[in-house]
Amino acid sequence: MKARVGQEVIDNFGWLRAHRFLLLRRFSQASILGLFLLGPWFDVWIIRGNLSSSELLDTVPLTEPWMLLQSLVSGYWPEATLLLGAALVIAFYWVLGGRSYCAWVCPMNVVTDSAHWLRRQLKVRSQINPPSSIRWGVFAGALIATAWVQGLVWEMINPVSLLHRGLLFGMGAGWLLIAAVFLFDLFVVEKGWCAHLCPMGVCYGLVGKTSPLKVIASNREACNQCMDCYVVCPEPHILKGPLREAKQGSSPLVSPQDCTRCLRCMDVCSQNVFDITASLSGSARTKSGEQ
Repeated sequence: MKARVGQEVIDNFGWLRAHRFLLLRRFSQASILGLFLLGPWFDVWIIRGNLSSSELLDTVPLTEPWMLLQSLVSGYWPEATLLLGAALVIAFYWVLGGRSYCAWVCPMNVVTDSAHWLRRQLKVRSQINPPSSIRWGVFAGALIATAWVQGLVWEMINPVSLLHRGLLFGMGAGWLLIAAVFLFDLFVVEKGWCAHLCPMGVCYGLVGKTSPLKVIASNREACNQCMDCYVVCPEPHILKGPLREAKQGSSPLVSPQDCTRCLRCMDVCSQNVFDITASLSGSARTKSGEQ
């Protein structure tokens, strides 16, 4: 592994070019948190509530789809405003790519990205590499437990909800769970939480499966196999197919279901292999005219 990921981009185009989307994501995450904090801190209520359920400008309801699904499975039929809020959120993330929530909104992303960065600095190696499909088991297990006890079981231990509420109102012992996720990603499984466990990622992945906004390896013939995109991608397995030679029959499209649209691959690629495309079809042309 290189001493510094994206070094060629930094040398040729500067540090900012190699971190442009990372910086935009941090700005997005901080801005969203700031909007929630304006109310309790300064009595300016642009948005009330939390990431699970909120109201924008005292008018527009916003409901997190994973929360709604748990509520339905528990036997509780939510009010019409909550259903409308979920429909608005689903429509928004369908357009932008379901798992863009994971990269651009979720506060746990900062925790897991920090663990991954420190893991690289410390050169931590581990042999545990569970399949990413294990999160489907967590997803199903959480819903089964919810139906069994008729209560929102997962929300009692959901690091995403706990962290966001904790940043707003104080969390107490909940920080122990956040620390556990950080240490899990740092020492046990690389990118373990987001890529292998989080059921919210599954839910948003389903929302974005047919999203028109996609990442495409449009210039894959220029790839020099530096592997930097694999290092920074939270779901590196989704890059294998698109970066193969066209003669092998693989599509240049990066999986719209699993891709978080973090765009770090575009940050660190010195060969400009990746692009963003907007298309309702399941295929797109590369620069060389491939399908």
